[in-house]
Amino acid sequence: MKKMTILLLVMFSLCASLNSMGAIKGEEVTYELQGVKMNGYVSYDESLKGSLPVVLVVHEWWGCNQFAREQADKIAALGYFAVAVDMYGDYKMANNPQQAMALSGVLYNDAQLAFDRMNAAVQFVSKYPQANIKNVSAIGYCFGGSMVLNAAKMGMDLKAAVSFHGGLQGVPAQKGKTKAQILVCHGGADPFVPQADVDAFRKNMDETGTNYDFKVYADATHAFTNPYSTEAGKRFGLPIAYNEKASNDSWNDMKTFFAKHITK
Repeated sequence: MKKMTILLLVMFSLCASLNSMGAIKGEEVTYELQGVKMNGYVSYDESLKGSLPVVLVVHEWWGCNQFAREQADKIAALGYFAVAVDMYGDYKMANNPQQAMALSGVLYNDAQLAFDRMNAAVQFVSKYPQANIKNVSAIGYCFGGSMVLNAAKMGMDLKAAVSFHGGLQGVPAQKGKTKAQILVCHGGADPFVPQADVDAFRKNMDETGTNYDFKVYADATHAFTNPYSTEAGKRFGLPIAYNEKASNDSWNDMKTFFAKHITK
């Protein structure tokens, strides 16, 4: 009887988890840009009627991995059409920091290429009747946060742009060029993004009159939203770790920001 009770509880928990996700459909997708094959992922709630606002999910420097797909599913569960964007292409993934630095470095040094790859994902999902490509936003993590901020400052047609523990160096904002409303979710103990970078970023945004919100999460270090980051930090000797409170708080801040700036 005890074993049966435990089994029923497990089955109930699994069903509750599935129900909380609604009718989420995830698909592996491929598309090309300039001869490079991109390997992304789309996710949306099949039970929702009409076209949905599109949200691009831009991965960390490791590549378009399981975490990026999980975040896309979470975005889809909020009622958006989510696209985990492959920024590297040709199935490239990093297995260590050296590879990650080399792959991400190409796009850090070529903001236009990153911009084009994000736009290629938007154009690809235009074939989905559920995707409203006239209503696009983007979120990004670490490297992806930097890419999202760069794209927004370069004038990409985004309603909202959210960076989670992303770098703040990059393309400077220019007066009147940024269309997106910007939210920066920054770890207060992030050694990869020093206070000097924060000050320079805010100064540039303020001087150009660029709209942005800046949230700081106390004691959160780099990669604070990723449950896999603590293990990776230990494995590679990196000062990165998951912070459950900061992760939850930043996700809720994003949801509030989306509700304010994205019309469904």
